[in-house]
Amino acid sequence: MQLSEKFFSILFLLIPLFLITGPALPDIVISLALIFGIIYFVYHKEYLELIKINFIRITIIFWLSLIIISFFSYNKTNSFQDALIFIRFLFIPILCYFIFFKKRELFKKTLFVITILVIFVCIDSFYQFLNYTSENGFGKDLLGYKSNWYGRLTGPFGDELIPGSYISKFGLLGFAFLISIKKFENKIIFHSIYLSSILFICFISGERMAFSTFGLSLIFLFLFLNGFRKSIFLSIIFGIFFIFLANYLHPSYNDFKVIESTQYHQGKKIEKFFECNNDKDKICSKIIDIQPSFYEIIKNFKTSAYGEIYLLSFKMFLDNPVTGIGINNFKFLCNHNNTYKIMMVHYECASHPHNIYIQWLTEGGLIVFILFILYLIFLISFIINNSGEKKYKIISIAIIIIMFWPIMSTGSLIKNWYGVITFFIIGLSIYLSKFKNNF
Repeated sequence: MQLSEKFFSILFLLIPLFLITGPALPDIVISLALIFGIIYFVYHKEYLELIKINFIRITIIFWLSLIIISFFSYNKTNSFQDALIFIRFLFIPILCYFIFFKKRELFKKTLFVITILVIFVCIDSFYQFLNYTSENGFGKDLLGYKSNWYGRLTGPFGDELIPGSYISKFGLLGFAFLISIKKFENKIIFHSIYLSSILFICFISGERMAFSTFGLSLIFLFLFLNGFRKSIFLSIIFGIFFIFLANYLHPSYNDFKVIESTQYHQGKKIEKFFECNNDKDKICSKIIDIQPSFYEIIKNFKTSAYGEIYLLSFKMFLDNPVTGIGINNFKFLCNHNNTYKIMMVHYECASHPHNIYIQWLTEGGLIVFILFILYLIFLISFIINNSGEKKYKIISIAIIIIMFWPIMSTGSLIKNWYGVITFFIIGLSIYLSKFKNNF
C-alpha cells in the first residue's frame, strides 16, 4: 500500500506536466488514482472520519444530485455516463489533501514543478510571439508547434489555444512557492517580474478571460495580501508597461487595416500587409478573419456567439427549471429540438453553454445549481478555517476567484482537460491553506 501511495503521489506531482501533453494522460492518472483512493480509505477505515467534514459531505451530495437529475434528462445515456464518472474530478481535491500530498516535502516539490512549468510556458509563448510574420502570423514555438489560428498563441500546447489559461490558473501557486522560500520572500522585483510576465503573456495569448481573471486576482491580492502590496502593485505597473510596449512595437498590432468589424464569431475582417515573396519592392496583402472586438460583442451581445448560446441556455432552463435538461445534453437537445435549434441563428449548436454556472443551471436545474453554489461556499469556508497562515489562505482564495469568477466564458467542467486542471488546482489550494511556515 505504501509503495502504491508513493507511486500515485509522484504521478500527481507530474499532473501539471501531463496537462501540457493533452487530456489523455491526466485523465488516466486521476481515474486510476480514484480507484486507489477508494481502496486506501476502506483499508485504513478513514471514510467514517472523512464523512464528518462538511466539504466532503457536500462533494458527495453534489455528485449524487447529478445522478438523480439524470433520471429526468432527455438523453439519459449521456447524462448518466457523465454524471457517474464526474466523481473522478470531484475526488481529486480529497485525494490531494488526504493522501498524495500528506507529506509536506512532496507538496513543496509539486509547487516547484508548477513554478518551473509556468516560467517555461511564459518563455515559450513569448518566443512564439516574437516569431511572427505578417503573412503567416505567429510561427513555431520552442517545441516546433505552430498556431492554426491566425493571431493566437499555442505555446507548448500543440494546436490548443490555452497557454494563457494554463499560466493564469497555476501562476499564483508558483507565487506562493516563491514567497514561501525564505531567501525569496522579500525579493520584490523578482516577484513583480514573475507576476507581470504572467499578466503580459495572458494578454498577448489572445485569451481575454485568462487576462481578465488574472488581473482581477492581482487586484484582490493588492487589497488583502499585507506585506506584498509593493510586489503586486509593481507587477500591475510592469504588466501594463509591457502591454503598452507590445501594442506600440510589435507588428501584429500595427500591420493591418480593419475592413469590417462585427459581433459574430471570427467577425472582424482585417487586411494584413507584407513584402511580396517574389518581389520585395512590392507590398502584398491578405484578408483574415479574427475574433470580434470586445466592444462589438457587448454592443451587439444578443446576436454574438455568446449571446445566442446564453439565451438558448436560459430558454432550456426555463423549460426545465428543477432538474434541467441532463448532464452533457446541451448539444444533443439543441440539435434534436427545432424550438431550440432555430435560436442558434448565426451559429451551429455548441457542445456546452460556455459558462460553468449557466451550464449547471441549464443541464442540472436549480437542484444542481444550488448544490454547486453550496460546494463553493463550503470550499471557501474550508480554506478560511484551515490551520495555515493568512497569506496562504488569501492566495488560495484568489486562485478560487480565477477558477470560478462567474462573469466569464469557460470550458466545460465535465470535459477531461478542464475538469482535471480545475479540481487539481482546488486540491492544491486547500492544501496550501494549511501551511504555517516557510519551507
